[in-house]
Amino acid sequence: MDHILSIVLFTPLLGLAVLLFIPSSNTAAIRWCANAAAFAGFAVSLPLVFAFDPALDFQFVERLSWIPSIGASYHLGIDGFSLLLVLLTTLLGFLAILSSWTAIREREKEYYAYFLVQQTGMLGVFMARDAFLFFLFWEMVLIPMYFIIAIWGGPRRSYAAIKFVIYTLVGSVLMFLGILALYWQHFSEFQTYSFAIEDLMRTQVPASMQWWVFWAFFLGFAVKVPMWPFHTWLPDAHVEAPTAGSVILASILLKMGTYGFLRFSLPLLPDSAKDPQVIQIVAGLSIIAIIYGALASLMQKDWKKLVAYSSVSHLGFCTLGIFALNPAGIAGSILQQINHGISTGMLFLVVGIVYERRHTREIAAFGGLYKIMPVFGIAFLIATLSSMGMPPLNGFIGEITILKGAYQTSLAWAVWCAIGIALGAAYLLWLYQRTMLGDVKETNSGLTDLNAREIAVFAPLVVLVFLIGLYPKPFFRVLERPTAHIVERVRPGYHAEHRLVNPLEAPRPTAGLER
Repeated sequence: MDHILSIVLFTPLLGLAVLLFIPSSNTAAIRWCANAAAFAGFAVSLPLVFAFDPALDFQFVERLSWIPSIGASYHLGIDGFSLLLVLLTTLLGFLAILSSWTAIREREKEYYAYFLVQQTGMLGVFMARDAFLFFLFWEMVLIPMYFIIAIWGGPRRSYAAIKFVIYTLVGSVLMFLGILALYWQHFSEFQTYSFAIEDLMRTQVPASMQWWVFWAFFLGFAVKVPMWPFHTWLPDAHVEAPTAGSVILASILLKMGTYGFLRFSLPLLPDSAKDPQVIQIVAGLSIIAIIYGALASLMQKDWKKLVAYSSVSHLGFCTLGIFALNPAGIAGSILQQINHGISTGMLFLVVGIVYERRHTREIAAFGGLYKIMPVFGIAFLIATLSSMGMPPLNGFIGEITILKGAYQTSLAWAVWCAIGIALGAAYLLWLYQRTMLGDVKETNSGLTDLNAREIAVFAPLVVLVFLIGLYPKPFFRVLERPTAHIVERVRPGYHAEHRLVNPLEAPRPTAGLER
């Protein structure tokens, strides 16, 4: 398993190198090459599942000196959290490219090239153990998505692409200032330059400095999530992006923000992360996002915009779980990030299929589609029930675990979560009713059901929906150790008072503390 992470990381770029030698006029070869490269990227990541040991910390570590003068290194490694996100990235990257087979008919070579570059950038974010390397991969993701929206997007694509870049660039600058502050603090304490995350974790950051660095990181990650009120770029980007762009944006790119909270904000700045005032602010913003996103979804007439606002609501659950600062909240948040990538990715694929056939996303233009597209209707129903958290599907496991973590911290948080879950069921079921049930409109009578390629796109996601929902134990086992480390870093001694158990179970006192 030597250099397995580098192989996974650079396989998309190897596919890109082959793609560049194919003439732009040979569109069939371009599509086959891009899909083969994306599938290869997923295939080479599968050995990580079987070789990963949940009892160990960071694994498959690779470290080479890169820029010794500033202490930057090529340093990769993954824990359980990173493992799930890497696998989600390779799978959704392949499915997003496969879904583009008939949707993209111009400048195809450039289109697939941007996706392959973006794939490497996203994987690098989840593998990097060097803060400087992390930042480079973080920025690397921005450029391909800008061009994907700006070139192959909808009528307002230029506006949406520029808005996306401005928001994320401002957040990135603030995040990098936070990284530099920790870097210089490490130098002042140890007299050595290092961007290694484990070195930065050993740095004693003064409380006053932690406060400002925490908010610098917070703004960078909150924009990417995006948390309310930094969310306004997201609906525009989703609506204007091509289907595959929306899938990747919702399923992977938004997770970079929540990943940043768990990889940087909590372990590097624990005193600020557990400050009651900070928790109150972040929880308040998360709850507003949950309720606001759900209410905004209820008001939408555009199918794609409804799904976009639902992401604001669902990611609010994830950030609330993170700042519950207990095993149930954090493990539930991580699993729900994976669940959101699966279910919302399916919902955007659903929208893309009807848009390809009807060239409209107006909800009022549809109705009775189940009668003429039954296989499509089943896939859409599974995605809907998954997104709303219906047992025994994956969304239920994530939501109930976050709800437990929120309840352990605050009854009010749990109440607001329950309200958000109810609102989510309302807008998703109403969407399904308006589009799939009732009479078939004459303009839709000629629509065709899913073809073999489209079924192949949905099939692995449907399997994951039921797998996580019916048997989540392996996922919680993979997340147990990284969750324990994060909680112990923020709340030292927590696990001396509570055994780390399955997050769905109630914490029990240790034998030494039992009365």
